[in-house]
Amino acid sequence: MSPFRREVPAAEREAAITAYRDAGWALLPGVASESLLGGLRERADALVAGTVVWPGMFFEPDSASGRYADLTRVPGWVGPDTRYRKLEKLELDPLYRAWIENPLFAALAAEVLGPAITLYRAVLFWKAPRLGSEVPWHQDGGRMWGLDRDPVLQIWTALDDAPPEGGCLEVLPGSHHGGLVTPLGAVVPAERAAAAEADARARTIPARAGDVVLLHNQVWHRSGPNTTAEPRRAFTVCFLHADTRCVRTRRTPRIFLPLFQR
Repeated sequence: MSPFRREVPAAEREAAITAYRDAGWALLPGVASESLLGGLRERADALVAGTVVWPGMFFEPDSASGRYADLTRVPGWVGPDTRYRKLEKLELDPLYRAWIENPLFAALAAEVLGPAITLYRAVLFWKAPRLGSEVPWHQDGGRMWGLDRDPVLQIWTALDDAPPEGGCLEVLPGSHHGGLVTPLGAVVPAERAAAAEADARARTIPARAGDVVLLHNQVWHRSGPNTTAEPRRAFTVCFLHADTRCVRTRRTPRIFLPLFQR
């Protein structure tokens, strides 16, 4: 059974790439099938419940307050009743791995990065009902990523509907053209966000389950809390040019997984 609700024609892919390069993001609506989404949601529940276990996965609980500043790091899975904010290393799971390497993503990544591609990370971001931390303006790059060049492409899939009140993605269009705000990357300092009038210029991107979003790593983006009674889960994959190298020195440098080699 195809994982796609619909095929995305070449002209639509090209238009999305153009928008991604210009604005830092692009939406491809209604891509993933309900059967695929149901399987990924069911597997996410099983991972959180501990009934499916892949050694090496990373779990980050959400803060009880819903404040991003109150997040704490833990060694991994801490029990089935925890409200997790993030599940990482989902390339270890065969269902998620198959979606990572689907032909649409292969075509999009090749257009941006060329034919040789590796994986930086595959993450499920989970905003629990009536919770879900508010994530401030940030960029996904900089020294904290430990790479010899900044990544530029991630592809985001909505597993659930993500309305504004559910904490949908928000971006500052075109902000990637200014590069990194700080060499470290990550959170955009509040004074820089204010100077850019980011709150007033923000573009909200409501999504339906199955929608796919191309996102430039350096475009400013954020998301609000989930005030609805339903979960808001989104799966994001960050791709690298295959020549990218890990430059961290405190631990053994990472080796990145080659993709699309079948």
